[in-house]
Amino acid sequence: MFTWLKRFLPNLGFGEASGVRARNAKGHYVADDPKTPNVNEAYVDGKKPKRKRKSVAKKAPAKRGRPRKNKVK
Repeated sequence: MFTWLKRFLPNLGFGEASGVRARNAKGHYVADDPKTPNVNEAYVDGKKPKRKRKSVAKKAPAKRGRPRKNKVK
């Protein structure tokens, strides 16, 4: 969906997921019901938020300095 259209029509269900988990009266998290595929009961607004990508760790630079001595057997 177009991002400009999402800004103009947030109340029609095209908005982003809030990511707030639903809780019951005791304060425990509510699980998703697999019998309803188009609604996610585990979240307050019924939508699961998109996963964030993890950043890739950079490789450490090569160490400089005196080379190791080779052991002769």
